Amino acid sequence: MVFFSSQENYARDLLKKFNMSNCKITTTPTNRNEKLQREDGTEHADGIMYRSLVGGLNYLTHTRPNIAFSVSVVSTCMDNPTKLHLGAAKRILRYVAGTSNFGIWFNNVSYSTFKLIGFTDSDWAGCFDDRKGTSGHIFSLGSSVVTWSSKKQETIALSSSEAEYAAPRSADRQALWLMKILADFHVQ
Repeated sequence: MVFFSSQENYARDLLKKFNMSNCKITTTPTNRNEKLQREDGTEHADGIMYRSLVGGLNYLTHTRPNIAFSVSVVSTCMDNPTKLHLGAAKRILRYVAGTSNFGIWFNNVSYSTFKLIGFTDSDWAGCFDDRKGTSGHIFSLGSSVVTWSSKKQETIALSSSEAEYAAPRSADRQALWLMKILADFHVQ
């Protein structure tokens, strides 16, 4: 049996809610050349609408790990959003408009062929406000993504090497937990 988990209807409802059902789609959720800052000098946006949009996008990350990092970036501006922050959140929604049918596949694989695979990455001083980096990890079981995380590092790294060591530290705890769960199910 193959199982596909998608939130296509929810994505379409979110697009309708923000009057973006017929928006121009984009192929990436973020603009690589745009770095969000808490105070960017632009006009303030409607905070209630912004928080509702970001909350809706955050709910989509349950089946859309491809937008998790972008949503985590715009969620750092929830307390005082500006027009630039709103534009970044709407860009994610324009990406969702073109990929609303995306989701997670769970393929019919026997327990004996399940293999836990994890990847980690981080950036160095990626946040212009406090110069902290972001660490992330993703784990798959067989060919299906089962858990992921993107989180701002707790300390300021003095070098890119130090920042790279932070990502595996957070992923280690997740890997140990996943291996324990698999052992409980007698999956090697």
